[in-house]
Amino acid sequence: MQYNPCMKHQLIRNSVRHFAETELEPIAVEIDRNATFPLDIIEKMKPLNYFGLQVPKEYGGADMDSISAAIVVEEISRVCAAVGLCVTVHNGVAIYPFLKYATQAQKDTYLPALASGKTIGAFSLTEANAGSDSGSVETTAAKKGNKYILNGTKIFVTNGGVCELALIFALTGSGQIHPQSSVFIVESNYPGFVRGELEDLCGMRANPVSSLFFEDCPVPEGNLLGKPGDGMKIGLTTLDNGRIGIAAQALGIAQGALEAAVKYAKERQQFKKPIASLQTIQNYIADMATEQTAARLLLYHACSLKDQGVPFSCEASMAKLYCSSVAAKTTSLAVQIHGGYGYSKEYNVERYFRDAKVTEIYEGTSEIQRMVIARAVLSQLTL
Repeated sequence: MQYNPCMKHQLIRNSVRHFAETELEPIAVEIDRNATFPLDIIEKMKPLNYFGLQVPKEYGGADMDSISAAIVVEEISRVCAAVGLCVTVHNGVAIYPFLKYATQAQKDTYLPALASGKTIGAFSLTEANAGSDSGSVETTAAKKGNKYILNGTKIFVTNGGVCELALIFALTGSGQIHPQSSVFIVESNYPGFVRGELEDLCGMRANPVSSLFFEDCPVPEGNLLGKPGDGMKIGLTTLDNGRIGIAAQALGIAQGALEAAVKYAKERQQFKKPIASLQTIQNYIADMATEQTAARLLLYHACSLKDQGVPFSCEASMAKLYCSSVAAKTTSLAVQIHGGYGYSKEYNVERYFRDAKVTEIYEGTSEIQRMVIARAVLSQLTL
C-alpha cells in the first residue's frame, strides 16, 4: 500500500508547520520552563479547526481523514509537544467517544463546542490504583433519582487544569456483586467538580496536567455515555484511537530532534571539520532517519485501517509502541550528538529528550502495547 504524501496531505503539513514555527516556536522554551499553558496561542488555533480535526462538518469540525489528523499532531509536536498533547488528547480520546457512542442529543449539545475549541475536553481513567489495570477503577457513580452522584479521584489528567468537560470512568451498580464501569460526561461547572494542583512534570510541562476530585458531584442521567456497564468497551476502543494520536505526537518529537541534530552536526567543528563528517555521527543520523521512516509507515497504516472501518487495535498498538520507542532513541542520540550542549537547556534537544519519555508511558505503557500485540498475533496464528 502506498503512503506517498498526496497534495492534500502536503498542504496540511505545510500549513500546520508554518503556524507552529511562527506562533509556537518563539514561546516553546519559555512555556516549558515556566510550565505555562499558552492560552493566547490556543485562541489562535481554534479558528483553524485544530480542535475538531475529525468532527463532521455539520458540527463545525474539519472532517479530516486520519492521516491528515495525524499530520496536524505531528507538526505541532515537532515544535511544542505539550501543545500537541493538548490537541491529540482533546481530539483522540475526548471527542472520539462522542462520535462513536453518544446519543444524537449528546452530539448536538457537546460536539459544536468541542469542535470549535470553546470547550476543551479531557479523558479520565487513571487513578491511584488504576493505571495499566484499568479494571481497578474505584470512583463510584450512585444512581439517585434522575442523577448519578460521583465520588472519587482521578490523577494525571491531561488538560485537567483547563478542561470544561471530562469523560469520567466510574463504577455503577453498587448493589451488585461485581459493579461495572460506566462513562459520564461531566462539566467542570457541576457542583463537586474540583481541580487539584498542576503536576510539576519532567516533560510536557506546558500542558496543565492535574488531578480531578469528585465530591458528591451530581451528573444528569442523560450524561451517561453509552449504557451502564459500557465503560470497559468504551475505554478500550477509545484508547485504540488515542494511541494513534500519541504515536503521531512521538513521531513529531523525533522529527524535531532529528532536524536539530542534523543542523548541529553540520555546524559543530571538531578535529578541524564538521562532526557530520564523522562516521559515528553519520551512523546515528542514518539510524534515526531510517527508524522514523518505518515509524511513519506504521502510523499511517493504522490510520488507513481506521478510515476503512476495519479493526485497527493491533496496528494502533504497534504504531504507538514503535513511534514512542523511536522518539526515545532519537532524542537520546540527538543529545549525544550535541555532547555537553545537549544536556543544557540552551538547546531544544534537552526538552525533546524529556518530552519523549512519557510517550512510552501514557495511553498504555509499552508493556501494555506488547500485550495487546501479542494477544492479537496469537489469536490469529495457528500451529
